[in-house]
Amino acid sequence: MALNLLELPQQARPVHPNHSVPRDGWSRPLIVPEGGGKPKGHTRTTTFIDCIEDKSNLIDWQGRMVLLGSSRRPDLLEKARGLDPDDPSDKKQLNSLTEQAKDAAGANEKSRKGTYLHDLSEYVDRGDPLPKTISGADLDDMAAYMMATSVLKVIAIEQFVAVPELSVGGTFDRLSYYDGPGPDGKPIAGNFITDTKTGTIEYGKLKMASQLAVYSRGKLYDHTKFPVNVDDEKAFKAWKKLEFSAEDAAAAYSPLPPVNQDWGIIVHLPAGTGVCNLYWVDLNIGWALANLALTIRKARSTKGAMRPFVTQTT
Repeated sequence: MALNLLELPQQARPVHPNHSVPRDGWSRPLIVPEGGGKPKGHTRTTTFIDCIEDKSNLIDWQGRMVLLGSSRRPDLLEKARGLDPDDPSDKKQLNSLTEQAKDAAGANEKSRKGTYLHDLSEYVDRGDPLPKTISGADLDDMAAYMMATSVLKVIAIEQFVAVPELSVGGTFDRLSYYDGPGPDGKPIAGNFITDTKTGTIEYGKLKMASQLAVYSRGKLYDHTKFPVNVDDEKAFKAWKKLEFSAEDAAAAYSPLPPVNQDWGIIVHLPAGTGVCNLYWVDLNIGWALANLALTIRKARSTKGAMRPFVTQTT
């Protein structure tokens, strides 16, 4: 029978809490530690594991986008003329112009499209009708998504977790139940961290495994236990200095439902193709890399690697 995604029946909605955790000036989630204390900036999951990724291809691509965007927006070159890349104020202007050049080249289009498809996938997973205004290509993508993920039962949608031992916080796409053949063809059943990727997965496989591994070791964190109006600058500043008790802090944390920490699932939905495939990712490899990332990040604060050169003594 043909699928009509525009007329999907209403179903019981998976849990989808408010995950707008307050952020600091570096966009890090501000999380009250389990043992109590002031809200502490935690590294975002994707940022934390960036240090294990080879970014050479990304850097080259960004350079090409800036050049292409500048050719389409010569006014950006005029604005950049005379700015000093070493001056703090000029740096901010140049960074802004760089982003505008990349945007003019269409560098952010894939990201926006990916975000849009993620939003549409929530309609599918909640059992809600899709917006009637979506394009035929998007409808094909969602049909492919629905067919590929029909073997999964969504348990939770976009929940925020904290991983205290890494000082990391982030939001996973889905927690899904699966019962069927596993990575080795043998039966496997349980809840799995599931993440949807709409771009290429040719690169970054280790990063994906690490990302899902971190989520699988996380604890649900309910930031609403510590309400604050982030738009009220004075109130937000005062909130960041508050000392919360260990008892209050503990109430914000709860364990994930039992989740497989050996394997996770990547849902690959390349935008505009009408194709969707599932992949197993090894979370033991991912967790080992997450701990390597922790070691690398700690090593960055090592001092004494360089000293002045002295040619004579007195």
